[in-house]
Amino acid sequence: MFFFNFFTVLLHYHTPPLIIAIQDPHSRRSVLPAFPGFLSLTPPPPGKPGMAIYIAHSLNLHLSCTTVFHNTLEMISVEAFSPEGQLRCPHRSLSITSVYLLTTNSPPYRSISTNNVFSYLPYPHLIIGDFNLLHPMADPLRTLSDREYTLSARYLDAAFNTLYHLLNTPGVYTCFPFDTISRPLVLGLAFANSSLSPFVSSWDTPFPTTGWDHVLVIIILQLLAIMLPPPTPHWTLLDWSEVRQAMIDFSCLPCPTRVTANECPCEMVRHLLHPPDPSPDVTCPLKAPLPPIQSIVVPTPLIP
Repeated sequence: MFFFNFFTVLLHYHTPPLIIAIQDPHSRRSVLPAFPGFLSLTPPPPGKPGMAIYIAHSLNLHLSCTTVFHNTLEMISVEAFSPEGQLRCPHRSLSITSVYLLTTNSPPYRSISTNNVFSYLPYPHLIIGDFNLLHPMADPLRTLSDREYTLSARYLDAAFNTLYHLLNTPGVYTCFPFDTISRPLVLGLAFANSSLSPFVSSWDTPFPTTGWDHVLVIIILQLLAIMLPPPTPHWTLLDWSEVRQAMIDFSCLPCPTRVTANECPCEMVRHLLHPPDPSPDVTCPLKAPLPPIQSIVVPTPLIP
């Protein structure tokens, strides 16, 4: 019931999501809960999946989505490809990676190393997840210990060295512990590389807690390939009998005469401002465009 309520809250958002990333999802025997209209993706067994991505069926109608698995249950990627290119740039691919870093007792003290999380890609790439890291760039009002800063700085430096930008709004909390002693945290981080960052529309936490200690994070990307195509004439529905007569009566405008310095240009200006319509007075029916689709929305993270 809780999982159903979670999806219901997202679908009632003014921009319904097309991609949903969840860290440490609820599962039964490594099988994720199903929700109508979405395809669930998770790392292959054995073991409990630490990551899940839900893709709306409407997105697959316009983009080719491929799942990329890594050598861990806490990391999964989705590659979206469009022959026309999704973004206002030459690239045709978009990669979204969801990460869930677990704490360990041995170096690097997280379950996934920096090299596996951040790597240079020549096309747009979004990295989201629960990093379980505390850094002053995301939480400037928090006092960090030397160990906390050293650990988080290693990952943030790796992100900046590979041309990734932090999308979080400084000081906006993403985790609210249930106990009354701990203060809110910023554990959910999002990074966009230099090819994607110009097309990130917003990063926001518009929802209150949904029962988890992490709040939902909405990231909206402005995509181009899944927008409505311009309408084109539907020639098979055109009344050609009317067009033939209009084509017979059609004539081109004569070239304008040259105006000398001694002549008044008022008459020419009047023709320029109110030119006759040389095109036939025929309206061709337009093809119906594709159904409208919103921009990709990626909420993350949920559970530490």
